[in-house]
Amino acid sequence: MTTPVFEEFEPAADCGCPGCAQDRRAAALGLPVAAGGHPAAHGARRALVLATAAGVVLGGGAGGAAGAVGPGQAPARTGADHDPDTPQGGPGPLHGGPGHHGQTAQATPTAARPALRITSRAEIINRAKRWLDAKVPYSMEKYWSDGYRQDCSGYVSMAWNLDGNEWTGSLAQYATAVERDELEPGDILLFHNPADPNKGSHVTIFGGWTDSTHTHYIAYEQTRPHTRKQATPYAYWNNSSRYIGYRYNGIGSGTAGGGAATTAYPGAKHFGPGANNRYVTRLGKMLVARGGKRFYTEGPGPAWGEADRRATEAFQRAQGWRGAEADGLPGPHTWRLLVSNGGKDIPPQDSGQGGDKDNGGGTGSTAGAPAFPGRQHFGPGRSNEYVEQLGRQLVKKGYGKYYVSGPGPGWTEADRRNVEAFQRAQGWRGAEADGYPGPQTWRRLFA
Repeated sequence: MTTPVFEEFEPAADCGCPGCAQDRRAAALGLPVAAGGHPAAHGARRALVLATAAGVVLGGGAGGAAGAVGPGQAPARTGADHDPDTPQGGPGPLHGGPGHHGQTAQATPTAARPALRITSRAEIINRAKRWLDAKVPYSMEKYWSDGYRQDCSGYVSMAWNLDGNEWTGSLAQYATAVERDELEPGDILLFHNPADPNKGSHVTIFGGWTDSTHTHYIAYEQTRPHTRKQATPYAYWNNSSRYIGYRYNGIGSGTAGGGAATTAYPGAKHFGPGANNRYVTRLGKMLVARGGKRFYTEGPGPAWGEADRRATEAFQRAQGWRGAEADGLPGPHTWRLLVSNGGKDIPPQDSGQGGDKDNGGGTGSTAGAPAFPGRQHFGPGRSNEYVEQLGRQLVKKGYGKYYVSGPGPGWTEADRRNVEAFQRAQGWRGAEADGYPGPQTWRRLFA
């Protein structure tokens, strides 16, 4: 049995000669790096031209005969196959929208992303079917009547109803990563090759499993010669291990199968100490995507942990919330902003104002204080030199009354209560006096 080969390797155009085909590849590689172009220098592009020319010379004779297939047949794959080039356009507005469609738009700043267009799984699949029914030709240069670019990433942009044309390097910012067993119709399987975006990068729309073993799925994809739908081995014919599943953050009510909403707030009972479920995992992944990665030394996973609480609190504080509104437990408003990609991202580091608003990674030393080593070194189960250094400084400053022995390298409740006492002495309250040292606590304690 023969297996279909990955076909999306050059745009449809009027001329199929090697020279014109190479010009189209060179144009794709010539995109600015900020717009998703290949970061290699001119020398690399020259090498590609020479390699292509050599391929034209060496590709004749028996090689050409071996590649011939009958009508309707898929070309056979061999061990000598290489991943083909997959040129695509960069991020940009819809064709006919604001600005010239040939100009490359800059990615949306992550500090304050606009809310996404809400859609359903059924609507995603129905839009995908429209191009399938119309047999939209593949092209990285042309735009369909709906304004979306006719390549693989333009197809997903259309199906997800995004307000512009994205590419494989930017689609993930509109979505949350999901595991294989979590895939549902309307999700995507994405491979982006950052080393050479035009070599192998591709994306398909997941249409459902074809069997109970979950080894094959229905893939909707934009590829040569036109939009297609077919059973595809998980995750794809080539580079299978490098594909990642993603779920659009703007999915609202309804599914392709008529099921219930998957983005509705699941309820407070699913979060907090002792919680262990898939919603905790999803919360963690959304928080990581919004700037909360530094809070996790491992995971995110289904078991609720202090990292989940701290990352949630940081996200809430990024929205300007305080007190009970920033308690580190996700409520309906927090959840809605995360799943819709709305609101502000978690800032990259502590602002240096007020209390420990963002107890994140290490900071440089100031006013004679040693550098803050990072909050990951403090808390239940931690044992290291920084815990002991913290304890000795607390004692030195007069905040060691809760120690009955030590201090030592192993974190205890006495450490937390002494830190809390010091924080309260600074006038901090609530989450700013939680007993865990952040950059501000550390600086003041060692000043």
